[in-house]
Amino acid sequence: MFRFYKLAAAAAVMATLWSVLAVRRQTDAQSFVRPAGAAPRPVRILMFYASSGMLFTGQKAQLCYGVENAKSVSIAPLGGVLTPSSRQCLEIVPKHTTHYTILAEGFDGKVAMQSLTLAVRAPSLTPGPVVNWASAELNLQRSPLAAPDYQPEPQL
Repeated sequence: MFRFYKLAAAAAVMATLWSVLAVRRQTDAQSFVRPAGAAPRPVRILMFYASSGMLFTGQKAQLCYGVENAKSVSIAPLGGVLTPSSRQCLEIVPKHTTHYTILAEGFDGKVAMQSLTLAVRAPSLTPGPVVNWASAELNLQRSPLAAPDYQPEPQL
């Protein structure tokens, strides 16, 4: 059993060394490790969308955003500074059609911007037919608009 622990510890050390060396050798532009003194990467808005294209007054929706290399993020007209994140959603309940704009400021001082408009409509107030079920009579007659009764063809 003691040998198993030695083997597990040796494997963990080897995996750690391998991952550190892999990151250090990585020359990919998408690397998350940036050498000291290197210029910061530009800010980028990965996504900005609403969970619904149209709402009725009083309905809720999710307003989702994702940014990369951002120092700060804000969405107008929500106000306030939001946490920079690669994926974040906020619950909103707009009262009327609203134009949302996300501003993400990068570490280099540049700003990325994207907008969307979420349509909000008032609920339909067209009344449906009024039925008083307490006094309704059962009418078994067929409507003149109903499909004609099925009549099988006579067999010869």
